Amino acid sequence: MRTLTDPLYRRKLPLNILLTDSVRLANPLPAAAALTAGSAVIMRHYDDTDRTGLARQLIALCRPRHIAVLIAGDARLALAVDADGLHLPDAMLARGLASTRPALRPGMLFSVAAHCPRGLRRAAAAGADFALLSPVFSSKSHPDGDPIGILRFAAWTLQARLPVFALGGVNSQNVARLTGSKALGWAAIEAFNENADA
Repeated sequence: MRTLTDPLYRRKLPLNILLTDSVRLANPLPAAAALTAGSAVIMRHYDDTDRTGLARQLIALCRPRHIAVLIAGDARLALAVDADGLHLPDAMLARGLASTRPALRPGMLFSVAAHCPRGLRRAAAAGADFALLSPVFSSKSHPDGDPIGILRFAAWTLQARLPVFALGGVNSQNVARLTGSKALGWAAIEAFNENADA
């Protein structure tokens, strides 16, 4: 796994990523407060009635601690709250709702979710700084889906044309299995806070 001296860290890519979820992590502030400097938060909470307010709270909490906040699925909101970046679900690229890097401020991060090699290629073609590839292991987010598995995950990340983070069932007990996979880090919903499967 990457270290703080890695050139990609100096490019401000996060070390690890917390994803918010309105059901499984209704209040993401305590989990965000537990992150270490150099981490990131991807704020999803798509159905929150005060999504702007939550974004501002997360940024106020995280920015002084050198934790990036990316807004999922809404470039306008990301720009309006002066977020550190934008994250797009793979479905937005697959449906043609976005095909290239959105018009963001210089220095803003742009990430994309991916679930297969085609998704990784879409993310790279769109100009994403990194992709979240999931589900690596069985997870609560995809209880009926087939996990990618560590061998396919390693093969896909090796062929990817952009940095890749592991997502889906990754936790402190199994993260060592990612060693040698070319994953730059891992992302989770609950694992950083409770060591629960993400």
